[in-house]
Amino acid sequence: MKIAVFSAQPYDARFLEEARARHPAGAGVELVCHTESLTLQSVALGQGCGAVCAFVNDVLDAPVLAALAALGVGAILMRCAGYNNVDVAAAKRLGLFVARIPSYSPESVGEHTLALILTLNGQTHRAYARVREGNFARDGLLGSTLHGKTAGLVGLGKIGLAAARIFNGFGCRVLAFDPQPSPQFAALGAIATLPDLLAEADIVSLHCPLNAATHHLIDAAALARMKPGAMLVNTSRGALIDTSAVIEALIARRLGALAIDVYEQENALFFQDRSAEIIADDVFQRLMTFPNVLVTGHQGFFTLEAMREIAETTFDNLACFVAGSPCANQVPETVAKPPDDQCMAPTPLPTS
Repeated sequence: MKIAVFSAQPYDARFLEEARARHPAGAGVELVCHTESLTLQSVALGQGCGAVCAFVNDVLDAPVLAALAALGVGAILMRCAGYNNVDVAAAKRLGLFVARIPSYSPESVGEHTLALILTLNGQTHRAYARVREGNFARDGLLGSTLHGKTAGLVGLGKIGLAAARIFNGFGCRVLAFDPQPSPQFAALGAIATLPDLLAEADIVSLHCPLNAATHHLIDAAALARMKPGAMLVNTSRGALIDTSAVIEALIARRLGALAIDVYEQENALFFQDRSAEIIADDVFQRLMTFPNVLVTGHQGFFTLEAMREIAETTFDNLACFVAGSPCANQVPETVAKPPDDQCMAPTPLPTS
């Protein structure tokens, strides 16, 4: 069987090939890697393939899925946890097998979250740039500690819990909001309503999936409820925050700092070297002008451990498809419970 791998970088090919060589399901499989993302314009690259392997920003709407099915593709192997970019109803109607990676090294994203926070708290990014220019002055580099601060986590899946353990280890008071809170959190902090969390937290960190209830969860109204000078961190999905509203809050100095590893329009920017290009995204360029904003390019998951786990689970899912056996990672048409790694239920959120 041939598998078309979309949005494939050299590291994707490396880890998938390593997994193919050692996994029983890899026998007779040929990986055809494409740097192009999956869209209606690139779907023809799936010709002759029994499955496609897609990533978080690939387009898997009804027209793309129909085109894949017409090409003879039978399986969509997502190498990520989220599947908000998949029209699951269309996939079921077309008889397509769709499976995801439910969890991969949640500690990786939890640790990246804390790396962003510590960098902003300690002004490390600014100090690094200064020292490289021979400037050792400390003016403007006054930091603050995490110890004793209140961290507010929105979402208590595996990543949220990993972040909670780390915050707890730093001596933070930990609050969390989740319509379906994990019992494991009881020893780490306290459950709060979203309005109370926003009002009390010195750091608000998002660890929930993107769905109709969480789209622009952090909008102008939510930002107005936040504690003045608080930090907002998003290592989950870009569209959880209204970026224009965040910019206004930064300008007004209501929001103290912003750290993001994801961006709502990241598909046009991330995962490529654009250092020689003119970036035409005015919103992103405006963000980059703030000294209290830190952006990384969706790399929170990018660790050796996570990449190996993603590749291995991809072939586990392929084995289920080939054998026609039940697959614990298969995406159903109606999700009875949210993804295991990010447990925010798609229910209406409080407005006050």
